[in-house]
Amino acid sequence: MNKVIKIKKHIVVGIFAFFSLYACVPTKMVREENKAVPEQFKNQTTDTTTAATVKWKDFFSDPNLITLIDSALANNQELNILLQRVNMAQNEIQAKKGEYLPSVNIVAGAEVEKVGEFTRNGAVEHNLNIREDEEFPEPLANFQAGLSASWELDVWKKLRNGKKAAVLEYLASIEGKNFMVTQLVSEIASAYYELMALDNQLEIIEQNLELQQNALQMVKLQKEAARATQLAVRRFEADVLKNQSNKYLIKQKIVETENLINFLVGRYPQPIVRNSENFMDTTVDSLTVGVPSQLLANRTDIRQAELELEASKLNVKIAKANFYPSFGIRAGVGLEAFNPKFLTSTPESLVYSLVGDVVSPLINRNGIKAAYNTANNQQLQAVFEYERAILNAYMEVANQLSNVDNLNKSYKLKEEQVKALTESIDLSLLLFKSARAEYTEVLLTQREALDSKIEIIETKRDQLLANVKLYQALGGGWN
Repeated sequence: MNKVIKIKKHIVVGIFAFFSLYACVPTKMVREENKAVPEQFKNQTTDTTTAATVKWKDFFSDPNLITLIDSALANNQELNILLQRVNMAQNEIQAKKGEYLPSVNIVAGAEVEKVGEFTRNGAVEHNLNIREDEEFPEPLANFQAGLSASWELDVWKKLRNGKKAAVLEYLASIEGKNFMVTQLVSEIASAYYELMALDNQLEIIEQNLELQQNALQMVKLQKEAARATQLAVRRFEADVLKNQSNKYLIKQKIVETENLINFLVGRYPQPIVRNSENFMDTTVDSLTVGVPSQLLANRTDIRQAELELEASKLNVKIAKANFYPSFGIRAGVGLEAFNPKFLTSTPESLVYSLVGDVVSPLINRNGIKAAYNTANNQQLQAVFEYERAILNAYMEVANQLSNVDNLNKSYKLKEEQVKALTESIDLSLLLFKSARAEYTEVLLTQREALDSKIEIIETKRDQLLANVKLYQALGGGWN
């Protein structure tokens, strides 16, 4: 009766100790993420139609540009590196899945043992006959073959949460890859439009050079007729030389931009096929932007941050589960004998075992506490990164909407400026011929006309780039 009471006391003490440890597990509350965004973009409607759903092949109409993007998506080294990271994340899922399944191994071995005669084992073996008139073999060999299994019972869902976290990290890596695709599409389109703009600038400079050389010849004739000075001739010559020099600078920019595109496409330098003749006639379509809340679903970087946040929450649960006891089962079955010929003699050579154990951290849990605190800090960090991604996405759209609007207004004014200055070139030459204008007025008019034509080309380029950036900011370009 007393023994039963003692056993019950031991059980009560054990249960009390277990729940005392359980009660000592720390708990930290991390604030929830803030997903609130404005109801609409500034000066925009609440229409939910958005250009983000348009596939990039439908967004771009230039077949040469589409071909370049297609090649880049297949050959770009940085994108292919990212794809390998996606594959590694997928492999991690398989590894985590295997952790909460039983581990089964096949075992085979052989050994030889010689014990001292004056030891306990030696004394027993010396006086033991395993068969009639047959002594215990010395040295003693041992042969074994069988199966061993071990399994940690996932009572606290630590292993299953590990697999779920790995799945979320894998999905986040896919979104990261998609975000890389949007950036790649945008970079190639931007470089392509830059290249076409440079082609047009080069053409404008060559046209202007022709005008300047004609003006130079006219000034030389005026000098011969004593109606102009050598100073005027040298000033006109200097302007011609200046634009000839600028022509080579633009040619160098063309080479560098072509090589940038080739690098993004993943190939060595070669000419970029393009049609720059109609660049200035390219229409810039207005894009529908939808409402800010759609960014949470359309922006791949926001989805990536959200998935990483969910994974960090699971990692906190995993870190917390390390405070609790782990339950394991170990088992083995096989054949064992001191002589190979006896291995098949069953049941004499049959061996098996079954062990269950419980392991719980008791003293010096600082390492577990530190890991748990780190997991909580990482979760809070993921909250801030998620909120930052949302804020950044909204700002990018707002900036590009303003940029598109201001560039459209600027382009219309520059068209009028170019028209006025182009007409003023002919007027200044006529006035100069009739001695009603100074040569400096002709020079200044030609310079201003050239600058205005260069600027309007740059504005057209910026309009196209702003549209691409707005499309990217809305979350388009990866599908």
